[in-house]
Amino acid sequence: MRLSLFAPAALIFCALLVASPAHALDQFPTEAQAQQHCPRDTVVWLNLPTMIWHYKGERWYGRTKHGAYVCRKDARAAGARATRNGE
Repeated sequence: MRLSLFAPAALIFCALLVASPAHALDQFPTEAQAQQHCPRDTVVWLNLPTMIWHYKGERWYGRTKHGAYVCRKDARAAGARATRNGE
């Protein structure tokens, strides 16, 4: 019976955990700015809605409507992944 009093609060807390990113993702409008931020990492173009990144030389690098240049390790830590078809 007492458990039911805490259930709504527990649900809200769990929802906040899921909604907040596990890792802050620094986003940059230019490739040069991203490279300055992470000189020892690869800069990728991250499509923000899909959380799929593209490498330089691939079709969608720097070309998706809602994206940013980011460090690959930061993108991976935020839950993003590389494109599967190399575009």
